[in-house]
Amino acid sequence: MTAPMTDALAACLVPDTGTVREAMTALDRGAGRIALAVAGDGRLTGVVTDGDIRRALLGGASLDDPVGPILTRSYLRVAPGDGRADVLELMRARRVSAIPVVDGEGCPVGLHLLHEFLERVSRTNWAVIMAGGQGTRLRPLTETIPKPMLRVAGRPIIERIVLHLVGMGIGRIFISVNYLGDVIEAHFGDGSAFGARIEYLREERPLGTGGALGLLPEPPTEPLLLLNGDLVTSADLGGLLAFHDDGRFDATIGFRRYLHTIPFGAIDRDGDRVVALEEKPTVEREVNTGMYALNPDIVALVRPGEPTSMPDLIATALDAGRRVGAFEIEDDWVDVGQREQLVRARGG
Repeated sequence: MTAPMTDALAACLVPDTGTVREAMTALDRGAGRIALAVAGDGRLTGVVTDGDIRRALLGGASLDDPVGPILTRSYLRVAPGDGRADVLELMRARRVSAIPVVDGEGCPVGLHLLHEFLERVSRTNWAVIMAGGQGTRLRPLTETIPKPMLRVAGRPIIERIVLHLVGMGIGRIFISVNYLGDVIEAHFGDGSAFGARIEYLREERPLGTGGALGLLPEPPTEPLLLLNGDLVTSADLGGLLAFHDDGRFDATIGFRRYLHTIPFGAIDRDGDRVVALEEKPTVEREVNTGMYALNPDIVALVRPGEPTSMPDLIATALDAGRRVGAFEIEDDWVDVGQREQLVRARGG
């Protein structure tokens, strides 16, 4: 196996050389009404459900018969990096209650259970999604559709963010709107169809990447999440909040390591003399992902109706000696600001 095995996953495993009785025992141990049959090298070779076993017994099989003939060899699976919203959509579309997570070597490393998606932990933190920009770098695509409503894999970008937040237990979401904001409001309504309470921060004029915080109807009482509305990501936002709380930070920035290869040879020189030549070097930087956790007193620094950028707000906090944390985003992340990034997000 390429990842630590959880107790829930281990309970569902059965050797693919085992018996129907062993498969039934695995079904009884597990919580997903599915058993995963693995070969000696750990690869997943098939799955069996209680329905498969019932049909086999009705057809004359005995409990001591090998399980191999009744395994489903062509089964639904997802990869470790697949987002919760996509997995939930697949489970609902195919009407299944469990899907194994299989790594690149064919080994099971997890098991998604439908009831775990639906019985999520409830959080009292708010989230604010900044969706008021004009998306000028993506025109003409954004002439009639706001950038956050552009589709990736059949779903608007901002809908993916909303579902991701709802999946982690956020129940109250604010969306800042300005350019073509009516399109966003018509899509989400009050949020009830998406499992959340959605309210709108209507900018009469563009207020920057943080100014909409001054339009909140009331001050937050707990740290809130602030996200740009053009992100395609499966970031661990619960981990971001936990890191923020555990570190007693006033503000926390989600960052990601970014590698850029310079497409030319680079020289190092001492005055007029070249001392080194490196062909197409790669530079690594840690970049802002547009995801933040902010304490209520940091939010209060934004005055109603006053344009504010998030870099300026963070700079104000630093100048005042406030603690600003940096949480590394290790999951998939694409900031859809330009056409090539949109193509990348769409898998092109």
